[in-house]
Amino acid sequence: MEKLLKVTKRLVPTSLFGALQPYYHSSLAALASLWYGFPSRKLSIVGVTGTNGKTTTVTLLYRIATALGYTAGLISTVENIVGKEAMPTEHTTPDPLTLHKLFRHMVDAGCTHVFMEVSSHALDQNRVLGVRFSGGIFSNLTHDHLDYHKTFQNYFDAKKKFFTMLPSGAFALSNTDNDYGTKMLEGILADTYSYGFKGNEAFHGEITNIKRDGLDLTFNGAQVSAKLLGKFNAYNLLATWSACQLLGFDMEKVNAILKDIEPPLGRFEHFTSPGGVLVVVDYAHTPDALENVLKTIRASFVGAKIISVFGCGGDRDPMKRKEMGAIGSRLSDSAIFTSDNPRSEDPEKILAQMKAGVSLADDAKVKIISNRHEAILEAIRLAQTGDIILCAGKGHENYQEIDGVKHHFNDMEEFRNAFGA
Repeated sequence: MEKLLKVTKRLVPTSLFGALQPYYHSSLAALASLWYGFPSRKLSIVGVTGTNGKTTTVTLLYRIATALGYTAGLISTVENIVGKEAMPTEHTTPDPLTLHKLFRHMVDAGCTHVFMEVSSHALDQNRVLGVRFSGGIFSNLTHDHLDYHKTFQNYFDAKKKFFTMLPSGAFALSNTDNDYGTKMLEGILADTYSYGFKGNEAFHGEITNIKRDGLDLTFNGAQVSAKLLGKFNAYNLLATWSACQLLGFDMEKVNAILKDIEPPLGRFEHFTSPGGVLVVVDYAHTPDALENVLKTIRASFVGAKIISVFGCGGDRDPMKRKEMGAIGSRLSDSAIFTSDNPRSEDPEKILAQMKAGVSLADDAKVKIISNRHEAILEAIRLAQTGDIILCAGKGHENYQEIDGVKHHFNDMEEFRNAFGA
């Protein structure tokens, strides 16, 4: 199968191959599922789709299932895990051949449950056809990936495609606080459930206390505490808790596990320097995610000065750059615009597009330093005891892609080394 894939890619021109991807993946998915013995039918697979929150939700579900004694699998942006065997990943959702091969590996390893991210690209390209899902979760839909989907309607349609795939007997769990949450549940075969904080949901949450070290919540009357911070994580926790209910997990044990569970790498990952500066590294790379994480810091650490370091990726949706520049400068006390992964684009051009969104009132807060290493050092130079540095956009990534070359670079590593030095 893998040899056939390589031969096909060599014979078909790259431009034509891109256009044919949905049809190619449809056929490949059917063949791969057959070749590996229909492994997805032997697993309870829960997929999570949405703009933000996918990685955190699937990781929490994987860690809970493992703590409960299940042998589980994880397919995420950060890593793929079979049982306790971790392996690197290149895509949020793998191609059909890799995916079904991975499912086969999970079945052979004794996995009973799999929690996976389902990206809009994968759905549009039919990469997950042939996968039998036991459940699906929708987190939210905000501005992202329009460089690929072209219109927001196309982006929504790609996400909706996942829920129309869910079979009768599966569950569809949707955040109906989001404008698109109810639409995700319309006209599908799966059993539908809503979750949210506004009222009348099947799974209703309330935030009872926001602390510097976590959240206290009430989910359908049950008291839940967790180390995760911010309202956006309250949604991730509620989605996770609701899915655990639908999967039939022991909820008394789930509540106990949630008290000590850690967030994934690069998702509000933090440490405090010897001089009392809190450093937060987060994957936030969309306007909505950046706004959420900055508002969370502001609400959780009242009175603290916030210094943000962030950029926008090259060869990706340019329409969000101006908006992210506006949000970052408005919600920070000091904002340093820097390179993310410029890829083939000129970093200075990207930074200029970000700066175009900054208001006159916020202009004095902004510094532009295209070298990300130097930008981090400048943030450290500006910070004093009690201040907070948010470094956003790359999260768990351990590289920076410039002109097609990936150079080793990890935000958390940069901060720890700088403060250590």
